[in-house]
Amino acid sequence: MDITATTTASAKVAVPRGLVPASVVLGGTLLSLIGLTWDIQWHSDVGPDTFFTMPHLFLYAGSAVSGIASLVVVLLTTAAEKRDRAIDPVVGGRAVGVFGRTFAAPVGYLVSGIGAALFLVYGLWDQWWHGLYGFDAVIDSPPHIGLLLSISITMVGAVMIFAVARDQRWGTYGVIGTAAVLLVFSMVTVLGLRAVPGALFSPVSVGTAFFSVMILFTAAGALNRRGSALAVGVSVAVLQAVFWWFSPWAARVYADASGLPLRDYTDGVPGLPNMIPMCLVIVAVAAELLHRLPAWVPGAAGGALIAACVPVQRLIVWGGPFPINARYIATIVVAAAFGALAATLGRRFGQMLRHLAPVKENRHA
Repeated sequence: MDITATTTASAKVAVPRGLVPASVVLGGTLLSLIGLTWDIQWHSDVGPDTFFTMPHLFLYAGSAVSGIASLVVVLLTTAAEKRDRAIDPVVGGRAVGVFGRTFAAPVGYLVSGIGAALFLVYGLWDQWWHGLYGFDAVIDSPPHIGLLLSISITMVGAVMIFAVARDQRWGTYGVIGTAAVLLVFSMVTVLGLRAVPGALFSPVSVGTAFFSVMILFTAAGALNRRGSALAVGVSVAVLQAVFWWFSPWAARVYADASGLPLRDYTDGVPGLPNMIPMCLVIVAVAAELLHRLPAWVPGAAGGALIAACVPVQRLIVWGGPFPINARYIATIVVAAAFGALAATLGRRFGQMLRHLAPVKENRHA
């Protein structure tokens, strides 16, 4: 986890500066994502769970790994600054003062570390919740929503960490990977919108469209090169395909190991992967083709397309009638508006992420 600037050729190493801690943070977010898709499938195929389960262990271990890596980088950065050593801004971004310059924290690791710390707080609440009510019957309980939001903050920090090194190959791949993980994870966070009362449209479908479009445009804006949005869309599709197999398999194997039966009506449809829009790659292609237009144009088209395809996806997976009604039309219209907003915000967020990268010096011979 080298954080000081390297100035001599003899000090160069094979591993780029910043790659190791960034990879550890990314690995932690992947652990959390694996635990989440496993936990959702457990609720669907087996039933309520207690606090101490293997999927929960993955969730908490992932956040702990990301949090510890962030803390180590902050401490190393602080120690280097106290010794008046130059800090390489490629490692998580420029250092900012925390608690009156008591600590010097690279901004990316500061955000990921704050998310991990909040996760610990919500984890204590979740344990209290289990102790008070026993089993968890649903995935979107109040402490779970807090847990999901805190992990999302850690994932945003991970995107920032890799965006700082976007001019290097590992930084480019990292932005694509972390954005894909964040997008998949956000499909569960939007379930909290089911509590919106009396909506004339589907809040979950609109939320799905909003986060999908915003994250696609944020990653594309951060990298500022053609094919970025499509790369994120393809990466999400790969995660969707892997989890489509993994989620039911993991729930079944863990149930057998625990001596618990599967529910009689288990249909084998994976929970989290089925929440991901299958048309996301098409939305990414549209974003690439319409990149010269104002962001709201492809954003509105992408939001409307996602909202329109959600019932089609359900029809493909489960069958049944196609619900063309006033609520369906209203959902498409509202999703188009939120998609336009999401694309505009995403492009701005991408520009902000580009400013995290070190400024290149213009040297003239």
